[in-house]
Amino acid sequence: MESLREDLKALMLIPGLSGHEEPVAAWLRAALLAEGIASRTDRLGNLIATFPGDPDKPSVMIFAHMDQLGFFVRKIEADGLIRVERMGGVAERAMAAQSVVIGTQGGFVPGIIMVKAHHATTPEEKYKVVTAPELRIDTGHGSKAAVEAAGIKIGAPVCYRPQVIELAGGRIAGTSVDDRAGCAALLALARAAAGQGSLPTLHLVWSVLEEFNLRGAQVAAQVLKPDIAMQIDLMLATDTPDMADRGEMVLGGGPGMSLYSFHGRGTLNGVIPHPALVQLLEQAAQTTGLALQRSAQVGVLTDLSYVQLVGEGVAAIDIGFPMRHSHTALECCDLADLEGLVSLMLAAMQLIPAGMKLERG
Repeated sequence: MESLREDLKALMLIPGLSGHEEPVAAWLRAALLAEGIASRTDRLGNLIATFPGDPDKPSVMIFAHMDQLGFFVRKIEADGLIRVERMGGVAERAMAAQSVVIGTQGGFVPGIIMVKAHHATTPEEKYKVVTAPELRIDTGHGSKAAVEAAGIKIGAPVCYRPQVIELAGGRIAGTSVDDRAGCAALLALARAAAGQGSLPTLHLVWSVLEEFNLRGAQVAAQVLKPDIAMQIDLMLATDTPDMADRGEMVLGGGPGMSLYSFHGRGTLNGVIPHPALVQLLEQAAQTTGLALQRSAQVGVLTDLSYVQLVGEGVAAIDIGFPMRHSHTALECCDLADLEGLVSLMLAAMQLIPAGMKLERG
């Protein structure tokens, strides 16, 4: 578990807004190379490692996204305050007074999302959520010229300031647990799968642009043409009073699989998993003695929704880890769930038989 912990912490501390994932990919590329694992990058920036396996078994693509949500600079005011556009499903009620970093060619510039002084807040303002277009970010420069001299331009990526908070009981909170926890689990699977030729051909993909309308993994799947696809991402923990009516997903209760997801607004898409993969994961959990949690949610979506439609169709299922406080600056997961997820994935790969039937009917 210690290497998983350190990998997760390192990945959480790397800013990587959608479209700007290369620092995350560079860290992962180096980590794979240190294990003697070759990888390649496509035109969009997806990082791919392929492990050739038994050709009589269906090929598998397992993927997790490297990018995180945040903002893009849209205007620099004369007084040096910065206006932004929201990128991805940022929780607007959790934005005010957060610290951020703004990307430049030379690195990152710190800033803070401004909030009106409490002493001057009117009764009407006290309970109003400030929306992203209303935000101003203060970098301390004091003028437009000074901000631009620091390298900040329109279109610059803005992320919450990277941070890791180690909580009791092996729980980790901070930025971009969604989906750096998935990236760390996928890296652990790569280490475990290396040299195991009896597995199916396995394509591990650290994908881009998931928070920007689910774009990256679909491109990788079009090239890799997998028979089976598994997406690793968060699953909504429902073990707190505010979430209790949404399900039975417990932080620390083990990895999970989704039996139904549907966004329900905007992008009308989701995944109903292939029954053979549900059975496979249940068998893997039984074999390893793992608890396997179940999720069925409206309002969530992953890029598996589009991967399943590639080519003649891909047998698909979402797997993941319980997480609290999704899409905020302080998301939270349990390391034991991630460790269990790695064991579950490896066991599932070992159980895939030659000639596994994926056609329905």
